[in-house]
Amino acid sequence: MLSSIRHFLELIRFSHTVFALPFALLSAVLAWNQPETEFHVSDLIGILLCMVFARSAAMAFNRLADRRIDSQNPRTASRHIPAGLLSVPAVTMFTVVCSMAFVASTLLFLPKRLPILLAIPVLMFLLGYSYAKRWTSWCHYWLSAALMMSPVAAWIAVRDEIAVTPLLLAAVIFFWVGGFDIIYACQDAEFDKAQNLNSIPARFGVRRSLQIAFVSHLLTSVMLFVLWWYAGLGRIFLAGAVAITGLLLYEHSLVRPGDLKRVNVAFFNVNAIVSFGILAIGCLDLWLSR
Repeated sequence: MLSSIRHFLELIRFSHTVFALPFALLSAVLAWNQPETEFHVSDLIGILLCMVFARSAAMAFNRLADRRIDSQNPRTASRHIPAGLLSVPAVTMFTVVCSMAFVASTLLFLPKRLPILLAIPVLMFLLGYSYAKRWTSWCHYWLSAALMMSPVAAWIAVRDEIAVTPLLLAAVIFFWVGGFDIIYACQDAEFDKAQNLNSIPARFGVRRSLQIAFVSHLLTSVMLFVLWWYAGLGRIFLAGAVAITGLLLYEHSLVRPGDLKRVNVAFFNVNAIVSFGILAIGCLDLWLSR
């Protein structure tokens, strides 16, 4: 059983939850900081459960949808379904259970109704990403749009409304995730092209794709500063935004069109620091400004 649990955690890349969860938590903290907004433990638990179950369902479904593609790609042939470590029925059941658990978790936000009404449309959008590469080269931004929903959803869970502040935080995620997913996809540019799969690297080549990713991360920094200004955050968040801009520049220094050996360092290590860094500076800024 322990082995099976470990395989499922590896299948959904549970460690990659760090990319979206901190943004959801920061959005919730900003929402709780609004006038006449009460903190409820049930809201926090609901946000955590919804994030974990939604992402687990989406990742497991992605592995199901891509299992034949993964089996033909040397880089992904060792993934759990192609390698026979987990069966298709088992992963299908896991996806269904996580999907149902995600929808059920929105009941924790009652009497707020928006989270429940939006649960299934959000889930369908998350699952739909798995087929994006079949028809659009801009599939990376479907992924980023899926993750950008996390701060908006967290804000809705707390305040039962849509506001500008979480939308600006969502814009940060949109350009940030889109940029680093393009970098990551450069590893499969030739494979995608041979298999008639769509991606920015397959369409434009690695060099041009890295340039597109750089512009996307430049817009990430712009949106961070806009968020700082609009939300009335202080000097700590401003200093953090400058530091995160530096980290994004460092990420691009790790990869070159002819040298992609350090893509995984750029993809996971740097971006994990960016994600947790934004949460840390946001919470610290709000705490010290009280």
